Amino acid sequence: MSTPEITVLYFAAASTATGLTVERVPLPPDGLPLPALTDVLVSRHPQTALAKVLAGSQWSVDAEMVDEPEGVVLKGGEEVAVICPVSGG
Repeated sequence: MSTPEITVLYFAAASTATGLTVERVPLPPDGLPLPALTDVLVSRHPQTALAKVLAGSQWSVDAEMVDEPEGVVLKGGEEVAVICPVSGG
C-alpha cells in the first residue's frame, strides 16, 4: 500500500518563501488535521519565511476555501493551496 499524500500549491509570498509552486507532501496513514499542515510544511522548509507567511494565510482544499480548518482532516489525494493575503489599492 502506498503512503497517502497531498499536493500543496504555493502562490505569491508562499511560493517566494519555498522557491516552489507545487509540492507533494506525504501524510501519516491515519490522516492529518489541516491545522497541523503548517508545522509539516515549516519543517520541510526551515530557515525560510514560510512560518510567517502561513500565519497570515488561509487554506483552500480541492478549490474550496476553508473557513474552519479545525474541522478538516486530510486523508490523501487532496489539493491544498496556501492562499496568501492580497494587498490591493
